[in-house]
Amino acid sequence: MIVIWTLLAFLSGGLMFSYWLGLLANHNLKEVGDGNPGALNLWQAAGYSYGLCGILLDFLKGYVPIFWLIQTDAVTGYELVLPCAAAVLGHMFSPFMKLRGGKAIAVTFGVWSALTAFTASLAYAIILAILLLTGRLLNKGKPTSSQADGFQVVLGMLVLTIFVILFDYSGAVISFGIVNLLLLLYSHRRELRRFISALELHIKR
Repeated sequence: MIVIWTLLAFLSGGLMFSYWLGLLANHNLKEVGDGNPGALNLWQAAGYSYGLCGILLDFLKGYVPIFWLIQTDAVTGYELVLPCAAAVLGHMFSPFMKLRGGKAIAVTFGVWSALTAFTASLAYAIILAILLLTGRLLNKGKPTSSQADGFQVVLGMLVLTIFVILFDYSGAVISFGIVNLLLLLYSHRRELRRFISALELHIKR
């Protein structure tokens, strides 16, 4: 049964709500900003009302299947790592977009919210807020670059993984933290490369 639940979680994660909402508003998100078919580009292209709907729906596609599995005890223990990871992978490699997708931030929040009853997702939000504020201060109040934002997302997940280890969460939660970190490293690989290159150039100066 775990194979079926994992497949269903993958399909749920693959529902590209933000991209479809963009098309509904006559915007192809692949042609907006960095081309990411996610809620932030939807917000940029179609405004806050569409953007908020995209964020909520992308959150729910990670939250609902994992919440249901936990509440029904359909999947327990370390087996939970598979559908949790599948929901994130579904967004990154959507079967509805020829295995192309987004960076999986909102769906990541959804999965963590279901997996830890919102405690770890709240911690992640606080960590990202602190990193964003720190970045703004270092940038003298100016908005940070997309590569810096990507670095913050990945660094935040690293800090969250350390957090769940230190606060003695279950082995399944810790394992998913490690897997989620690796997935975000992959989905933000371009931003990370540009961030490291810019940092090396700054150091040389």
